[in-house]
Amino acid sequence: MSNILFKAKQRFFQRIFGVKGLLYGLTFSCCMNLGIPSATAAQTITIRFGPYEQLVKISDLEEFANTGKLPLSLQGLSPVLPKELRGFLQKRLQIDPQAADNFTDELQKTSFGREFISSLRTALPGSSIESVQGAISLALRQVNGLSVVGFLQAYPQENVTIDATKAISLAVRFNPNRLQSKAFGSLLARELYVNNQTYSSQNLRNFNPAITGNLAVEKQSITLQDKKRNRTIPIDIYSSRVRQPQQPLVVVSHGFGASRRNLSYLARHLASYGITVAAIEHPGSNISAINQAANAADLKNLISPEEFINRPKDISFLLDELAKFNNQPGRLQGKLNTEKVSVIGHSLGGYTALAVVGGEVNIEQLRIFCNKSLNISSAPGDWLKCAAASLPQRKLQLQDPRVKSAIALNPMVGKLFGEKGLSQINRPVLILSGTDDSLTPALTHQIQPFDKLGGKKYLLAAIGGTHLSISDDRLPANSATQMIKERRGIEARALRELVQGVSVAFVKQLAPDAKNYQPFLTSAYAQSFSTPQIKLRLNSELPASVRPWLKLTNR
Repeated sequence: MSNILFKAKQRFFQRIFGVKGLLYGLTFSCCMNLGIPSATAAQTITIRFGPYEQLVKISDLEEFANTGKLPLSLQGLSPVLPKELRGFLQKRLQIDPQAADNFTDELQKTSFGREFISSLRTALPGSSIESVQGAISLALRQVNGLSVVGFLQAYPQENVTIDATKAISLAVRFNPNRLQSKAFGSLLARELYVNNQTYSSQNLRNFNPAITGNLAVEKQSITLQDKKRNRTIPIDIYSSRVRQPQQPLVVVSHGFGASRRNLSYLARHLASYGITVAAIEHPGSNISAINQAANAADLKNLISPEEFINRPKDISFLLDELAKFNNQPGRLQGKLNTEKVSVIGHSLGGYTALAVVGGEVNIEQLRIFCNKSLNISSAPGDWLKCAAASLPQRKLQLQDPRVKSAIALNPMVGKLFGEKGLSQINRPVLILSGTDDSLTPALTHQIQPFDKLGGKKYLLAAIGGTHLSISDDRLPANSATQMIKERRGIEARALRELVQGVSVAFVKQLAPDAKNYQPFLTSAYAQSFSTPQIKLRLNSELPASVRPWLKLTNR
């Protein structure tokens, strides 16, 4: 996603915060049901906003959350109370009872978790790390889910002071889904580790698909015109100079606000193994389209709802056109196997890949999520996908039968496919998930969707990987990487190399030499690329110990 997405969310924050942000920061930074009676629990909170202070009873907040009626003690604040406040107070971080006891421990094992708890402490002047940790633990043990009121009621002193300015800052930096994913990351690294396999340099001495192949690569740029839909679609085609007619064709779909060149390194790498790659640019969600929407104050207005239909249709249109090129005299003749296609997509392109390989989009269930659960603490990917909620259809089936497999890199999924839409996919899918992804948080956008997939599947987990870790490090960093920490460049080099190797091995499963590449779709191969910054795992199923965490969903 481009820096436009971040800027839009900044404007959204600025529009809502100001004095009205006083209680927004409170509602998010105090975590995420109600009612934890205790003799030593907090009874009141003091909201501090610069020189301004207001004493509020926690029971009044609870009454407002339950009934929507503003108590007398809060009526003085009514001019600055945002209308969405009640929804924030009601919102929970859902914790399955089997996983609740481990949640705080797992969170504290991560640097992100320690940073969150430390930041939460600064928003509560006079608090200690022990008191913050204790309140979170108590709230989790006593109720199935953590809320603002639940946290405050578990706090071990009669009055809690909230520094609203710092709380607002904390709300911008953290969101519940990301907290879930980070706590989940340390568990994932441990539970997905395979200790009875090794992959030494000896294994890779003669052959390693992560290393550039032997075939020279050429690039050809073409602009296609879809007159029926009035779309101009540029493509870059990467191919070897030697025709490989039995090899599959790969289509690369970029993310929101990106371009067809964002994964050019991967396209060239695949082509060096005889796989022809067509990198497509989607005109409704590329850099140009997003720059035109730069002044949108609502993230849902950054993209047309129809783009969720048009993107998969772009793939089908492309395949129709490439089939013609394949039969015409020229450089591309015989290189475009449009009947055996694998789609690789990043972020919004990951959604595109999953839709075109057979996932059924469920607009009806997405609409429910967007109406009831979307709020200021939601991840940017959640805001963006809710643009599709205004589509009139209940469900969408956008599959193209020519697409035989898909790779979804940090895909934007969430509730786009509902509860059962991904189970309709009966073709091989590989999903990459980065546990430090703040744009499309791992648990809700990748891990849970992976578990719902039908057919053969692989989960490539990058513990410590971010949303842009697999993007081409030759492309310049933008302001997005300054606003949200991204692991790119040297830090993520091993991950990009693994993505190269695994992508070749995965796509080659559609080729006659598939058997030669199967050993590279294993846990041991992935783990051999792990670094202290990013631990790497590759699994076809989630272990039983991880499954209770799949219920850690904000509803």
